[in-house]
Amino acid sequence: MLPDLLLEPLVRNALTEDLGPTGDATVAAVIPPGLHHAARLNARSSGVASGLRLAAMAFRMVDPALRVVALAEDGDRFEPGTTLMTVEGAAGSILMAERVALNFAGRMTGIATLTAAFVAETRGTRARITCTRKTTPGLRAVEKAAVRHGGGSSHRFGLSDAILIKDNHIAAAGGIRPVLEAARAARSHMMRVEIEVDRLDQLEEVLALGVADVVLLDNMTTATLAEAVAMTAGRVVLEASGNMALPRIAEVAATGVDYISVGALTHSAPVVDLGLDA
Repeated sequence: MLPDLLLEPLVRNALTEDLGPTGDATVAAVIPPGLHHAARLNARSSGVASGLRLAAMAFRMVDPALRVVALAEDGDRFEPGTTLMTVEGAAGSILMAERVALNFAGRMTGIATLTAAFVAETRGTRARITCTRKTTPGLRAVEKAAVRHGGGSSHRFGLSDAILIKDNHIAAAGGIRPVLEAARAARSHMMRVEIEVDRLDQLEEVLALGVADVVLLDNMTTATLAEAVAMTAGRVVLEASGNMALPRIAEVAATGVDYISVGALTHSAPVVDLGLDA
């Protein structure tokens, strides 16, 4: 669970962006002060909840006197018509926070729901679905949390977490041997090394050097992935990546890879339709 210390600035920035320098002009014009209102955050489709803490925080940040009751938790599955949260109190406060609350909840629930669909395709295998750094700038922590709510796992959080040598690093540094030898010299005992390959001869060279902890198998066919698993024989962790569309996940998982990384979990998840109803 992410601490409020990390979540509050995200919600505060979103509210500040929406309310602008003078607040909600519509509420000021048409909602009488003191008007009481009650609303329900309802699901209009099925899914896996995420972002509900963010939504509740948005309401409470606008008006601490609002009574916000969560009827579901992040990570819970729900069906159409499910009430996920109720909000009661000053009508103007509820309306001012409504869009920010729905934006967070709909976006994060979309990520969790898409992740759950990918995870379902790996049942009966060792493969785990993991997200990438292809996240919305400024929202990485909550989007990666949404992936976990959907049953997925997280790749490195940022550039400082681990050494991940991609094809451009290899090209710039002069080949697989130079980059791995440099990584061996530079890394601490706490830092893992992963390297990307797109051919089996590259994988063979990586295995012979014995430096990498993880090998990213990039844009390989399913048959080639199976060959890579057999060639590796458990000596390193294998991550399949590239062109990992939902209809393909079951066959990729069946090859025996350890992880399947999917950028689409965070960059292409559709927003789940949630509404605030009276």
